[in-house]
Amino acid sequence: MHPLPPAAPAAGGSGGPGPGRRRSLRTALVVGLALLALIVTAVALGRGQPTYSGRLDPDDATPTGGRALARVLADQGVDVVVARDADALADADVDDATTVLVSDPAALGERGARDLVDATAPGRLVVADPGPGAVDLLGLDVDPRWAGEAEDLAADCDRAAAEDLEADLDGLEIAVDSALALEDADGCFPTADGVLLAVEEGVVLLGADDLLTNDQVLRADNAAVALRLLGASDRLVWYVPDPDDLVGDQGVGLGAALPRWVVPAGWLLVAVVVALAWWRGRRFGALAVEPLPVTVRAIETTEGRGRLYRGARDRQHAAHALRSATRERLAAQLGASRRTDPHALVVEVAARSGRDVGAVGALLHPSAPVPDDDAGLVAFANLLTDLEKEVRRT
Repeated sequence: MHPLPPAAPAAGGSGGPGPGRRRSLRTALVVGLALLALIVTAVALGRGQPTYSGRLDPDDATPTGGRALARVLADQGVDVVVARDADALADADVDDATTVLVSDPAALGERGARDLVDATAPGRLVVADPGPGAVDLLGLDVDPRWAGEAEDLAADCDRAAAEDLEADLDGLEIAVDSALALEDADGCFPTADGVLLAVEEGVVLLGADDLLTNDQVLRADNAAVALRLLGASDRLVWYVPDPDDLVGDQGVGLGAALPRWVVPAGWLLVAVVVALAWWRGRRFGALAVEPLPVTVRAIETTEGRGRLYRGARDRQHAAHALRSATRERLAAQLGASRRTDPHALVVEVAARSGRDVGAVGALLHPSAPVPDDDAGLVAFANLLTDLEKEVRRT
């Protein structure tokens, strides 16, 4: 064993980075400055632009916003107050002449839901899009289910719901692209899966909240339903929960909408995968020294292949194999490639060996006939061998 020679010093001396590294540093610096410029530009362009908190925002004029309804309610003499966080809701001074609309209950937390119920106790609470997580946080015993599209669905309110709603919806119809149906609840707009508007423990649950949006408020009688539902009081507090209020709380997310067996089933699946990987995985241990496999000489492979041809009596296939092998060896001897045109190879071999082109073509050309008996195959092999020897001698 000889010691390794010491590493040669880097080009340009050991005092600093080479030209390649300096070029990389300059490139990284330029890219970083470009990204910084893009961020600053985006912030500058976005400054002063209106921002909206979720769906059904009363100041949002986009298709999913609620600006149109808020403006109409204000024009009808309803005092519309927008509360964008829990503190603003607490300062809204809700009384028995006030209706509170929660436009995005998915942003509520456990503490936020309790504060909401306490703050709206004197008035009437309307919850838009009451998903499974929202009704659980509010402590309501209803089962929201996806109902899909509703087209020209009549109110058909039951007596208990009509009294609790304090709004006359008889004869009105709604049309929405999607809705949540509340199963086993008293309310209006019944479907096969439940009602789309229900009253549970004094809380109004609006599963067809699409009727409040800017792009669907003018469909069917949606505007009339929205005005009678939210304009029955002199004052409306439009509460838009702020996600920043979820301090230490567990908000309404995707997990709340999933069945309870999903999480245990997921952990069970993970355990099964880990156990399967441990059982079937490769176990690395100490290296085992094994003898090399038996070396088979080339002549034995050739003889074995010949015996296979002989057993199958496939003389023509054997003759073609002999011709192809001879043609490859001759091409290598003459400095030609394997893809050389067979006719050009025949002409070159004839010139080297001094034989007639037709005789050489009968031996080497792929389209030339081959023998179909043992004696002819032996003679054919001998002729190929002689031809190869003649070319080699030249």
